[in-house]
Amino acid sequence: QVQLVQSGGGEVQAGGSLRLSCAASGRTFSYLAVGWFRQAPGKEREFVAAISRDRGSTRYADSLKGRFIISSDNAKNTVYLQMNSLKPEDTAHYYCAAGSAGTTYFVLLNVAEYDYWGQGTQVTVSS
Repeated sequence: QVQLVQSGGGEVQAGGSLRLSCAASGRTFSYLAVGWFRQAPGKEREFVAAISRDRGSTRYADSLKGRFIISSDNAKNTVYLQMNSLKPEDTAHYYCAAGSAGTTYFVLLNVAEYDYWGQGTQVTVSS
């Protein structure tokens, strides 16, 4: 069993930056692919970014490329999402997730591929 605990988030003005953290306990993160998703009110949960089990591959939603960066620190059993140049449309509840589907270099893009979820954290970007 894996527990994911998120931290970071909050409110920031447009153009600002935030970093979200996702810490795992119960099982080392290095055996799991990790992803970030977000959900705005009235909308479906959407893919943001993901990193493979071997941490060698990353993927981003097309609209976020160049602004968001996913990274990991295996020693701390933590994955991060650095969010730069934030826009009001980035406002949403952000979730991290972990899963073991696919191969070690496979990036998981879909909600259904993940087994474990963090509690979520709110990010609000004001104009």
